[in-house]
Amino acid sequence: MPRPLQLRTTASCAGLILAALLMLAAHYAMADEGRSEVDQDRTGDVPSASDSSSALQTDARIREQVQQIFAEIEALSDVQIDVSAGIVEVDGEVDSVAEAERALRLATQVDGVIEVRDRLAVNRDLDSRIASTGRTLTEAVRQIVAVLPLLAVAVAIFIVFWLVGAWLGRRQALFRRFSPNVFIAGLLGQAAHLAFIVLGLIVALVLLDATALLGTILGAAGIMGLAIGFAVRDTVENYIASILLSLRNPFSVNDLVDVNGQLGNVVTLTSRATILLSPEGNHIRIPNAAVFKAVIVNYTRRPERRFDFDVGIDAECNLVGAQQIALETLRRVTGVLDDPSAAVIIDALGDSNVVLRCFGWVDQRKSSFGKVRSEAIRQVKEAFDEAGIAMPEPSYRLRMTDDSRADAAGSPDARTAGSGDAPSSQDSLRSSVAPAEVTSVEVDRTIEERVIEDARTDHAGNLLSGKAGKEI
Repeated sequence: MPRPLQLRTTASCAGLILAALLMLAAHYAMADEGRSEVDQDRTGDVPSASDSSSALQTDARIREQVQQIFAEIEALSDVQIDVSAGIVEVDGEVDSVAEAERALRLATQVDGVIEVRDRLAVNRDLDSRIASTGRTLTEAVRQIVAVLPLLAVAVAIFIVFWLVGAWLGRRQALFRRFSPNVFIAGLLGQAAHLAFIVLGLIVALVLLDATALLGTILGAAGIMGLAIGFAVRDTVENYIASILLSLRNPFSVNDLVDVNGQLGNVVTLTSRATILLSPEGNHIRIPNAAVFKAVIVNYTRRPERRFDFDVGIDAECNLVGAQQIALETLRRVTGVLDDPSAAVIIDALGDSNVVLRCFGWVDQRKSSFGKVRSEAIRQVKEAFDEAGIAMPEPSYRLRMTDDSRADAAGSPDARTAGSGDAPSSQDSLRSSVAPAEVTSVEVDRTIEERVIEDARTDHAGNLLSGKAGKEI
C-alpha cells in the first residue's frame, strides 16, 4: 500500500475513535445531570423546617381570627376551634341548628380555610332551651318597641298616599280631558289610585329598610292574579271586551242594532254585558265578549235607511207602464225621500206573473221606517187597481176522487148553508179607527222612551258615552 494512502486511512480511524469518545462522554454527562435533578426533586419533596413553621403560623392566624369572630357572638362564644393544615374543626354545643349553620358559614369565610369539619351538637337541655327562648323573645320585643315609631311613620305615609290617590281618582273632570268616555275616565282614575297605593307602599318599605319584601309581595300578587284570571276567565274576557267596546263605540244608547240576529235598541253597556230592548219590549242580555266578536248591524248610525217590497203583476201587462206608475206612486208617499231617489226594477219572471221590486229611502229621524214601507205598499196596490193592472192569483188544479162528496159540496144547499151567516166585505171594512191613524208615518218613539226610562232606573252605570268618538 502506498504510504500517503496508509496515512490517510490511519487519520480517518483516529477521527472516528475520537468522535465516539466524545459522544460517550456527553451521554454520561447528561445522565449525571438527570440524576442530580431527580435528587433535587426528592430533596424538595421533603418539607423543610421553614415551611413547617409557616404552616403553623397560618393555622394559628386562622384559629385566632375564628375565635375573635365567635367571641363577638354570644351564642358561639363557647365553641372550641382546632386548626390543622388549614382544616378547621369546630366543637361544642349551640342552642339551635341555625346557630350551628351560622358557625360553619363564618368559619368558611376566613381566609386560608380549606375545609370546616362540624363537631357541633344542639343543646337539648330544657333549662337551656327555656332560657334561650326567653332571650330570643326579649330581643324580639325590644326590636319591635324600637321600631314602633318608624313603623308608625311608615303606616302614616302609606295612608297619606292612599287618601291622595283616592281623591285624585274621584276627579273625573280631570280624566275626561284625556278621554270623554265615562268608563275610560273612571278606569284612568282607578289606575291613578292604584299607582299612588303602590308608590306609598314602596316609600314605606324603603323607610323600614324592607325593600326585599316588595319583590315577595309583587311575586305573590302576580301568582294570585294569574290563578284568579284562570278561574274567572270569562268575566275577565267580558271586562276587557267592555273596555274595547267603550273605546270603539260601535253603537250609542237607543241605537237600533242587530247583534248576531238579536234585534233591539241599545239600553246600556255594563262591564259584563250589553243590554238590548227588543221591539216586543223584552230585555236581551248579550255578553260583551260575544258582542265584540259578533257582526253588528247598526240601523241608526246613518239616518237614511232603504226599504223594499215585491209586487207581482200579470205577465200580459205593460211592464214599463207598471214601473212608471209604481215609481210615481212611491215618490208621492209621505216620508219617502227624493234623494236618494226611489226605484222600481223587474226582479224576477215567474210562471204566471212578473215580480217588480220597489225601493224607497226613509229619514228615520222624521218618519217611521215600518209605517212608510206599509203606506208605500198600500198606495202602490191602490194605484195598480185604478190603472187596471191585474195582480194574478196562484192557479191550482183540484182532483176530486169521491164523486158523492163532490156533489154534496157543490150543491146549492151546501153553499147556502156554509155562507148564510158570513159577514160581507163592506161590513168587515167598517172600523172605529180613523184613516189618518192608519196612514200616519210619524216616528214611533215607544221603544226609545222605554230605553230612556230603563236608563234612569239603571244604577249599575252605563259605559256608553255620547261625547266619545263613534266607530265609522
